[in-house]
Amino acid sequence: MTDISSPQIAVSPPRNEERIGFLLVFLSALMWSLGGTIARFIDAGDSWTVVFWRSVWAAAFLLCFMVWRDGWRGTLKLFRGMGLAGLAVAFCFATASTSFVVALAYTTVANILLMQAGVPLLAALFAWALFRERVAVATWLAIAAVIAGVAIMVSESLDGAVSPIGDGLALLIAVMFSIATVITRRFAHVRMTPATCLGTMLAAAFAASQASALGVSSHDMGFLFAFGVVNLGVGLAFFATGARLVPAAVAALLGTFEPILGPIWVWLIHSEVPSARTIVGGAVVITALLVHIGLEFKRQTRPQRAGVTGVPSPN
Repeated sequence: MTDISSPQIAVSPPRNEERIGFLLVFLSALMWSLGGTIARFIDAGDSWTVVFWRSVWAAAFLLCFMVWRDGWRGTLKLFRGMGLAGLAVAFCFATASTSFVVALAYTTVANILLMQAGVPLLAALFAWALFRERVAVATWLAIAAVIAGVAIMVSESLDGAVSPIGDGLALLIAVMFSIATVITRRFAHVRMTPATCLGTMLAAAFAASQASALGVSSHDMGFLFAFGVVNLGVGLAFFATGARLVPAAVAALLGTFEPILGPIWVWLIHSEVPSARTIVGGAVVITALLVHIGLEFKRQTRPQRAGVTGVPSPN
């Protein structure tokens, strides 16, 4: 999950700032990779209750972060200036973050995160379909490989090994992130941090209307706080601060640590072992993404201006 919330930078940042950017973007991926592990500690039976409290804590953190960074007037100005593009990104993010929590009740963390690994390539596909942006042959090959990898993973739902609802929601997450990525690229002048904050508010409002009860135990509230603030909010803050300091291809490459580390944490802590098809399909997706980003990074080792390609993972 990523955020193009930073204004455009006309010159390359100093080397020390670039190194700080590397660290911050990596830490954002690390925070997001903990989502499935934290969720498995929550005992609340209603997924909508989990969505509500995770979104409330994330919204509170992001709002405080923007006020600290830009002040109350600057924060209000950012919300007013995001326009229809920001509203669209907020809707996509609300849908994706909600689907992530609900999907955890039906499928494995590995299935969800590994499908998300193909978001940059799906975004390229949507950009071509919607805006006729040129797509290189290498990108088409990578997209085909990602589709093949995802097909291997979702094939489990065809024989009943995994719920088709879970895999369907996992695909919806990837599609929503991809659409938000395309919108953000087309409106690069719009800062998207308020859009992500609005997305968490929308998710909380919808979840409140669906939840059977909003009360949770103190044990669950502690993990819900970590789920919303540490996993989602802090991850977004790290990314929004650091991604503007590094080349786009490097930011995308560091972001792949989320789908790589996420299943590992759940396996080590909760003994949730990915199935053979998930491992095979995930390996295809990760390999295609790493090769593609590696080639892109080699092609534009230092872009003319720093940028970020993507929107945040609720993971």
